[in-house]
Amino acid sequence: MATFLYKLGRLTFRRRRFVALIWVALLALAGFGAASASTATSSSFSIPGTEAQRAFDLLEQRFPGASADGATARVVFKAPEGEKVTDAANKGEITGIVKELRSGSDQVAQVADPFEAQAVSQDGSTAYISVSYKVNSMELTDQTRDALEEAGKDAQGSGMKVEIGGDALQVMPHTGTAEIIGVVIAAIVLVITFGSLIAAGLPLVTALIGVGIGVSLITALANVLDLGSTTPILASMIGLAVGIDYALFIVSRYRAELADGREREDAAGRAVGTAGSAVVFAGLTVVIALVGLAVVNIPMLTKMGFAAAGTVAIAVVIALTLIPALLGFAGKRVMGRKARKGAETAQNSDAKGAEKPSLDKDTAKAKSADAKPNMGTRWARFVLRRPVWVMVVGILGLGVVAVPAASLEMGLPDDGAQPKSTTQRQAYDMLSDGFGPGFNGPLMVVMDGKDSSDPKAAAERVSKEIESIGVVAVTPAQFNKAGDTAMITVIPKDRPSSHATEEVVHDIRDAGRDIKSDTGAEVLVTGATAMNIDFSQKMNDALVPYLALVVGLAFLLLMLVFRSILVPLKAALGFLLSVIAALGAVVAVFQWGWLGSLFGVEQTGPIMSMMPIFMVGVVFGLAMDYEVFLVTRMREAYVHGESPGQAIVTGFQHGARVVTAAAVIMMAVFAGFIGSSEQMVKMIGFSLAVAVLFDAFVVRMAIVPAVLALLGRKAWWLPRWLDRALPNVDVEGEKLQKQLTEGPAASGSDSGSDSDGGDGHGGERELVRV
Repeated sequence: MATFLYKLGRLTFRRRRFVALIWVALLALAGFGAASASTATSSSFSIPGTEAQRAFDLLEQRFPGASADGATARVVFKAPEGEKVTDAANKGEITGIVKELRSGSDQVAQVADPFEAQAVSQDGSTAYISVSYKVNSMELTDQTRDALEEAGKDAQGSGMKVEIGGDALQVMPHTGTAEIIGVVIAAIVLVITFGSLIAAGLPLVTALIGVGIGVSLITALANVLDLGSTTPILASMIGLAVGIDYALFIVSRYRAELADGREREDAAGRAVGTAGSAVVFAGLTVVIALVGLAVVNIPMLTKMGFAAAGTVAIAVVIALTLIPALLGFAGKRVMGRKARKGAETAQNSDAKGAEKPSLDKDTAKAKSADAKPNMGTRWARFVLRRPVWVMVVGILGLGVVAVPAASLEMGLPDDGAQPKSTTQRQAYDMLSDGFGPGFNGPLMVVMDGKDSSDPKAAAERVSKEIESIGVVAVTPAQFNKAGDTAMITVIPKDRPSSHATEEVVHDIRDAGRDIKSDTGAEVLVTGATAMNIDFSQKMNDALVPYLALVVGLAFLLLMLVFRSILVPLKAALGFLLSVIAALGAVVAVFQWGWLGSLFGVEQTGPIMSMMPIFMVGVVFGLAMDYEVFLVTRMREAYVHGESPGQAIVTGFQHGARVVTAAAVIMMAVFAGFIGSSEQMVKMIGFSLAVAVLFDAFVVRMAIVPAVLALLGRKAWWLPRWLDRALPNVDVEGEKLQKQLTEGPAASGSDSGSDSDGGDGHGGERELVRV
């Protein structure tokens, strides 16, 4: 693989104008496709194999005109202090708004008058109008939304407070200025790392191009593939982070090759052949983990994983092709000012016959015997002196943070998790105060009486059984035209995302089994609340199997790369530790409310159901990034004769700074999404930022070297039979190194300007570094 990528890097360097033109054209085409694509007309949410989904499908079949998947809204009114909504003036305003809503759009299916539907609170202070639409929320026209928002403004003028809840006003989530701050922080880190604005700008430019293409394609295909509104945001979050990191590794390696005296084209080829090999492997792990989300069998999550995986794949291809092309345009400006001065001095000295100094001052110091060790070297030596203490402190620290994960409760947030400034949240609070929290999450009980001899009697028994469970209200059964199916609305006592409401759903389903055995009528519970409960249960059941799949895959892939058994085992266990610790932090902030105000958490509740499994998939790939870029340098040093301890120092000497910069950049990008108004995006941004912090700085930078120091030579042991059986993927570029050493012409024969400084010994100076 390294040999092929070496040739690819040289080719794209030489044909840089053509390569850059291709990528600009792809970006323009993707942007045109996104701009011309029709607005997504669906954001369906289905959970195959669950009771809530079966009930939902049954409603569509038996009540064809009911628009079971249509958008809904609740216009909530609260009378001024000392008045009631039933007062003549207030009642007249509300009745007028009912008429206004009915005539406001032809997409309206039904508008329920609160005074006829008994939607007035007992104290008379609050009332609500229920509005149902013929189409789902993504198909509502701007005219329909405007009519809904305009309804009630006159009532506000009369003194009543009017707010609107439901999914009819659902809009695309926004991330705010914090996302821009994350990119700015990434730029600052890159400038500090490289000491050159050109070198710092390359990863940012290429990452933005990759995200632009990926998100544009998602937007263009959103209508065709039925993609959710958060899919582009999550894809951009992951694509931006990995895009910057992958470009960072290749640019850093290219600068190191220049520092060793390589000609620019040869340096680009070697950078892509060595660091690029690791980029391919790291990107492959992320793609596999995201695509693997399909095993959960939830279409929304599968599409989200595929979309994010596609963005990551684009980031890998851009790093392998566009980066070397742009390096060709950048020239020597990719080096810092001091390094460029060193290059001029080198040329002058070479012209006088003097020995050629290095282009890179830091590299020259590292090579000298009395050089001052860098921070990575000093840290590695400290770990080697106290490996047991470092390992124990790291494991115990993450263990303490992971404790809250034992209390993990998963669910889906309702409007109560929205910011308090939104009309949806205020409507939610007004309904809770006036009618009780259960009114925000009514349950829909569907009775299939097709196999029952007396469906009406069965429906009466269902209502009595539900009333005995203990709920606020049970509406009379509404039968379809055929009289074989009934709908019963149930209002629980607690809010939709509470554990008590979940118990009510389970109790109704338990009672339904007895009813079916006695009457033949099947009882199913659906509605948004039941859907969320079933979704959470399915995600909870899939978490452990998916985690086992990912960890097993990590072990096999790392065994392939490092030709070892203990190193992959250590990496997989470290990944588990960082993931569990990150879950603990998420539970502490979003479920318990610790430091919640600092991160904009206005109401605690269960953790987003898809967040843990999505985090596992993403963090798995990122953890393998750091493992590959740090540990492959250690293995290469060990293979070339260094002792196990010295190999650890060498790995940190060359890799610690780049890995640290990459981790800080990823944390900054992910943390930027904490400012999103969407609870799921906020939670995923926080969890990924924390997971990168734990995995990069605690696991990879502390626990990993400590464990390797304790294992010594045993860390790199692999049975001979297994060594022969495993294919050699050559992530470290050993075959490339051998080829360049045996045939220096191979690296420069196709371009007369690409010889290694004219001495013909460039291959012998090669030290493959990742």
